[in-house]
Amino acid sequence: MTRKTVRDMAILLLLIVIHGVDGKTTEVSLQQPSDNSLKQSNSVAGGSREFPHNKEIDHFRAVCVSKDQQSSTKTFPSLTKDCPEMLQSETTLKTYNRAEKEVIHSIMEMTNHSNFEYNFGCMALTVVEMKLTNGFVPITAPKVSSKTRTVQTLIPVEPFQNVSAAEQKVGIVIYNSNQQFNPRNASIMSEVIRVEVIGRDIVNLTNPLKIFFPVNNYTNHSTKSYIYSCQYYDEKGNNTWKTNGCNTTQINDTVVECSCDHMTAFAVLLVDVNNIDGQQWEILSYISYVGCSLSAVFSASSILSFIFNRNARAEVSSSIHVSLSGALLLLNMSFMLNEWAATWTVEEVCVFIAVTIHYSLLCSFTWMAIEALHLYLLLAKVFNIYIKYYMVKLSLIGWGVPAVLVGSLMSVQQLTHPFYGAKYVTLWNSNATNPVCWITEPLVLYGVNLSYFTIVFLFNTTVLITVSRQIFKLKKVDNKHKKIPVKDASTVLGLMCLLGTSWGLVFLGSGYTSYPILYIFCISNTMQGFSIFLWMCQTARPEQQKAAHTKSLSTVDTFTIEKHKEPK
Repeated sequence: MTRKTVRDMAILLLLIVIHGVDGKTTEVSLQQPSDNSLKQSNSVAGGSREFPHNKEIDHFRAVCVSKDQQSSTKTFPSLTKDCPEMLQSETTLKTYNRAEKEVIHSIMEMTNHSNFEYNFGCMALTVVEMKLTNGFVPITAPKVSSKTRTVQTLIPVEPFQNVSAAEQKVGIVIYNSNQQFNPRNASIMSEVIRVEVIGRDIVNLTNPLKIFFPVNNYTNHSTKSYIYSCQYYDEKGNNTWKTNGCNTTQINDTVVECSCDHMTAFAVLLVDVNNIDGQQWEILSYISYVGCSLSAVFSASSILSFIFNRNARAEVSSSIHVSLSGALLLLNMSFMLNEWAATWTVEEVCVFIAVTIHYSLLCSFTWMAIEALHLYLLLAKVFNIYIKYYMVKLSLIGWGVPAVLVGSLMSVQQLTHPFYGAKYVTLWNSNATNPVCWITEPLVLYGVNLSYFTIVFLFNTTVLITVSRQIFKLKKVDNKHKKIPVKDASTVLGLMCLLGTSWGLVFLGSGYTSYPILYIFCISNTMQGFSIFLWMCQTARPEQQKAAHTKSLSTVDTFTIEKHKEPK
């Protein structure tokens, strides 16, 4: 039996013993410890307690701990040390964390002493009976070992008012390792602290919980900027660290104060920062929304005019223009819903918007490449352009290739971790974060998007240079039109829009912040739908004028179609 098979069987067994054979969570049953088991140990400051017997934990120990250690291991088994294979499965990890939380609540319920500590080797727990005074109760988190740094907390008394005496307890948990909370290799710079109240989820606190974390120092060897960020672990969501409801205040180089309006697992993470001023970010956001709104309106207008214009439907070029407009319409509409979806409580809504944006963006890039391909065939292969089912094949490429890529990513994420969801953008001059629905995995963001666009950009730029040379050669052939240079310049500008050349500004803004480039990028790309609408209006000439302008690039595609209709 291979190691992978053993690991998979262990994961399956753990799921069965925790969930039960019917898939429902079983009731946690803890025995009340005897007085002997709760006596303070002289060897460990604060006392080392033996973990009470529990059916689920005993089964977990049977799966993870070797037989020669099972008899001597009487404390809580360490997920990182005893069963590291479990860390590779987010589903198992989520189940384990939920079961661990239930066990912690059970221990808190059975503890009848105030300021009582348990040390289980992999984590330590302090149970405190809250005295109903005004303000906050200071509690020092327990230490798992001598290497554990001292973490101070200020617990607000607000959640413990007007409740029964049994519910006036708070549990402070600290972990020896953060691996069970770090399935995606985040940069956790402090201990992980869990704050628990029996049987309740504490949210929307008027007086926030405060935690003073000692943090690791770091040396920045890259061009990016980093800051400390107080975050909580979203156990009910997608097992990621989030900033909702938490504010960060750096006291000094080694201590960070976290103020949060809820109680769960917390830590300080090192996050990269966008070097964009908050005011500039707001202006760019307004420009993007206005541009996307106009682009969506004019993209829809392009589609409607194509539907009701019989002559336009007969031209392949118009069909390609409208397909690009359709992709941009989908991109602009999903982009405008992004901020709303990011703040929506239903996580699947944000995932749907992120997937839609990614798909429509790849479709837009693909149709830009198809525009370049068609333009090349019109100029370079003017007497041999006929391809059977030409538009059908282009449509399969334009809409199908992005669908295969996004579908493959969604299939792979079922085996690893989610690639789409809420991503938090932190500005350098503000502690606030802006959630956006987008790709959360950097490897997918750069490995798929950047590589895909780089190929499209290089191909389109090559075609644009070739076409531009052909345009300016017409100037030498026909000297009658004095305004040809102006017309040629506007034609090249239109082609740049069709081929998405302005998207290449992303390469100029890589690694540093340039506000002129950001403004040009936002204005030009959000207005692309409007520019395509103007291009289609410009090229929609009456049938009798087409022959008079056959040397103009604006009607070269119509001229080519007419050439094929002539008898040979």
